[in-house]
Amino acid sequence: MISTLIKVAAGGALGAALRYLSGVAVARLFGVTGFPLGVLAVNVLGSGIMGILFVWLGYRGLAHLNPFLMTGVLGGFTTFSAFSLEAYTLWERGAAAQAALYVGLSVTLSLAALVAGIYLARGAIG
Repeated sequence: MISTLIKVAAGGALGAALRYLSGVAVARLFGVTGFPLGVLAVNVLGSGIMGILFVWLGYRGLAHLNPFLMTGVLGGFTTFSAFSLEAYTLWERGAAAQAALYVGLSVTLSLAALVAGIYLARGAIG
């Protein structure tokens, strides 16, 4: 358990650093705009890499690398990749309605929770 936790933590630190550097690179390439292009880029890239690793690690018998690479690195890089994998897994299992519900609820409730948190924090501060 402790060794797995260390793998996740080390991967998460690496993923978070990569996310930051990716955001800096996107800002340098395209400038700072009102649209979250850096976040969109890491979410899409991370989701693509998650899909590749999911298949590649499974076929190669390297599932022991999942805590470091998938949970840690990609989790630190973008949590959207895990969300995407879960939605796809539901879809692949033939649970299209559940996949749609999961996507809809995740986006709607997460945005609602973010807004609620902002209002709560602003109310507490000011």
